[in-house]
Amino acid sequence: MILTLLILIPALSGIASFFASSAFIRRGMLVGTAVLHCILTATAWMSPPEILLNGWLALDSAGLLFLSVSSILFLASSVYAVGYLGREHQQQQISEEGFIFTNTPENIFIACLQLFLSAMTLVCASQHFGLLWVGIEATSLASAPLIYFHRHRRSLEATWKYVLICSVGIGLALLGTLLLTYSASMIKGEGLNLVLGQLLLNSADLQPEWLKAAFLFFLVGYGTKMGLAPLHTWIPSAYSEAPSLVALLSGALLNCAFLGILRIHQVCIAAGQSTFSCGLLVFFGLFSMAVAAFFIIGQKDYKRMLAYSSVEHMGILSLGIGLGGTAVFGSLFHMINHSLTKGMLFLVAGNILFVYKTRIPSGVKGILGRVPVTGVLWVAGLFAITGAPPFGLFISEFTIFKSAVAQGHYLIAGLFLLLLAIIFAAMSHIMLNMAQGENTHPVEKESLWAITPPLALCLLTLILGLHIPTALTDIINSVSFIFGGA
Repeated sequence: MILTLLILIPALSGIASFFASSAFIRRGMLVGTAVLHCILTATAWMSPPEILLNGWLALDSAGLLFLSVSSILFLASSVYAVGYLGREHQQQQISEEGFIFTNTPENIFIACLQLFLSAMTLVCASQHFGLLWVGIEATSLASAPLIYFHRHRRSLEATWKYVLICSVGIGLALLGTLLLTYSASMIKGEGLNLVLGQLLLNSADLQPEWLKAAFLFFLVGYGTKMGLAPLHTWIPSAYSEAPSLVALLSGALLNCAFLGILRIHQVCIAAGQSTFSCGLLVFFGLFSMAVAAFFIIGQKDYKRMLAYSSVEHMGILSLGIGLGGTAVFGSLFHMINHSLTKGMLFLVAGNILFVYKTRIPSGVKGILGRVPVTGVLWVAGLFAITGAPPFGLFISEFTIFKSAVAQGHYLIAGLFLLLLAIIFAAMSHIMLNMAQGENTHPVEKESLWAITPPLALCLLTLILGLHIPTALTDIINSVSFIFGGA
């Protein structure tokens, strides 16, 4: 019953929100759905949910871990949305060219947010590779209207780029699913069963060459949605044009695609093809970090800077999984901390944009003096996202680096440190200049709706940097083991 409710409640609430005539009711339903989803997710950890559709839907430990992160981030974004939508409704929207434009109707926006949560839940619970593909495609369809919220030419361009590039990726992933079907065609007595458990049980009967081809298409296809270079180009446009409360794009949507890649990687490990899959993951991981470092240097849009930072961190996730051993633990822990930190930074960026009315870093000075809480969170977010102690990302990045050294991959470890140092220097130059400087404006009052959610996310990643609860360590260890961890 729990799994059914986790998927259906956001979907039904989204449909109801579309027809609700009161903004108060719509926003209340959004927050209520987020709270209820968190409660149900916590309940799923204490009482394993039912298995549905002959094993097609089930929440294993990996799915629950990813779903928990998405649920927490959705709750933060929903609370932030109450204040954000209120001030957007009151503020007349004028483009840089001087044209007045209107936002997407609130009922459509809130409905799509909740449908997006339902689709992400479906992805986390999917044990069948065909259903997994459907869920990831559903996340694209539900999130596209969120990017087009401001309804001007730049947001339209970003939305079309997102839809077209991700459609290419999802098409390649579909081809990968077909190749996996062919690889499984020799499984005796099982037919063309693409349920994960059956594939793992009969992994010895999978045709290795077709399985390798399937993994390659899954990696490129879902890697497009995850934000791995070179098919990451939708991310900077989408992140810069989407409302800042759609931090779900970076903190949850990319994780869904990452989980899809992990699922096929799990099959490769069981079939004895981990050397092939791990090599590709390491290559795309380092390449994504290098591309992100190049574009972050001198970036002229702080929201695009955060977007390229997501490309970097998706590369780190891929690298950690590819290295194997304890780096898998580091990668999964990194996924948690990146989601929390990047969610915080996008919400804080929304506060900055509301006050300064520009995304150009040179046009933003003295944040610490004008909006002190936002300024402190912006500086804390800089150190958190670049992996400085005492935040959680420091532990995860150090774990991956230590694992690379322990395995004798000194070149990979050196490149990893070099790219991290370049990105730290580039982001520090941009973000510290924005935080500091002379402030000629009076201190502005900051809404609790605007500062409470990012503050909560910041405290979470700080706590995880100071102490990892034993229960969380056990969960990550159990999940990392099935993905090749030590």
